[in-house]
Amino acid sequence: MRRIYTSPNRMFVGLLSGALSDHGIDCIIRNDYLGGGVGDLPAQECWPELWVLRDHDEARARQIVEAVLPRQPITGEQWRCPTCGEWLEPQFGACWRCAPAVDP
Repeated sequence: MRRIYTSPNRMFVGLLSGALSDHGIDCIIRNDYLGGGVGDLPAQECWPELWVLRDHDEARARQIVEAVLPRQPITGEQWRCPTCGEWLEPQFGACWRCAPAVDP
């Protein structure tokens, strides 16, 4: 077995698990319910992990992960919400404070 991905976001791990399964790669999610241990255990040790069951599937699985979750830098500039005046980073398309959808 090989660990190929870990994230504090369970949704990403589940999304990738489904993508690997769709490509015929057997995988499991470990630490799925360990989040309650944060505080007694280091937070990063509690993150869900995606493991492939057969070592020879590792390279193909990593290619699928990169295709599903491409690593692209966030570009743009901070923007100010026209409703409440809150400054927001470029990756956000809506204000966290007042929540109107805005095109920055």
